[in-house]
Amino acid sequence: MKTIVCQEPGKMELIETEAPASPGENEVLLHIKRIGICGTDIHAFGGNQPFFAYPRVLGHELSGEVAEVGTAVTNLKAKDRVSVIPYMHCGTCISCRSGKTNCCTQMKVLGVHIDGGMRESIVVPATHVLPVPNLSWEEAAIVEPLCIGAHAVRRARIQPGETVLVIGAGPIGLGVARFAKLQGAKVIAMDMSEERLAFCQEWAECDEIVLASSEPKERIRQLNGQDLPTVVFDATGNKHSMTGAFDFVAHGGTLVYVGLVKEQIAFSDPDFHAKELTLMGSRNATLEDFEYVIGCMNEGKINSSAYITEKIPFEQFAQDHKELIQPNRGVIKSMVTLGEG
Repeated sequence: MKTIVCQEPGKMELIETEAPASPGENEVLLHIKRIGICGTDIHAFGGNQPFFAYPRVLGHELSGEVAEVGTAVTNLKAKDRVSVIPYMHCGTCISCRSGKTNCCTQMKVLGVHIDGGMRESIVVPATHVLPVPNLSWEEAAIVEPLCIGAHAVRRARIQPGETVLVIGAGPIGLGVARFAKLQGAKVIAMDMSEERLAFCQEWAECDEIVLASSEPKERIRQLNGQDLPTVVFDATGNKHSMTGAFDFVAHGGTLVYVGLVKEQIAFSDPDFHAKELTLMGSRNATLEDFEYVIGCMNEGKINSSAYITEKIPFEQFAQDHKELIQPNRGVIKSMVTLGEG
């Protein structure tokens, strides 16, 4: 079968690999239909992704068609349209036992720690495959990135009427902003790009937008009765933004790191204690988040068509990936396509 492999930073190749064997009794064989491109793939290609080793088959934002099910699988059948949960947890460690499978101590994420879905077929555990008969192939593949935002919002326990600042209006920040809005928050989005902010305000129905280069702290106070937001999400994956995010959180508030960098983050301990801040990391998502996001999509609460701004045939991506994987091309979500539909 055709497979795209990231051999080393800056080098991807289209190669022929052996097709997977029939699935085990609790597994499912999928024909991959769509692969979303995200920051993790861009960072891996650039050599800046933590927890990463080469060579690696990228691809964790996946939709597919069930080709064959194992003998013990009863909730799926051939031809089902599915979304994939790419986080392979052990099920026995302390985080798994407490229901936090998203931060399993032995976590293996498709396309990061183990080979992912940038290939024609893949075998995955049936527990990590969700039928989505009412979604398109493209919609099924964006469930995972939207779940990242949904999980972060759930972590923050937002209350209706609470003011939330989302720093970074990329694909993940968009999801954070949208799900915060669905929780009843007053949402302010901040970014360096006026174009991204305009899109975020319309797509996520943000209450306000703030340009990060134009006295943002003063502007946020003006928009919020001189108070800073009680919850701040940083979805930039940028060290300087993540360090500076502390300055935007109100006393007694919460800062949630949704983005990830391969560097140390430092902050002022006196300021941290004076404000009695809560600092959270948010990693991956759980089955609960996937079910919630799929429900929101089925109910029309997510503008999926506007979120997906580019479709790239599989072999074209293999050929032109150096240009197509650049982070500042003005696209929201690129989607690699295989087959018809």
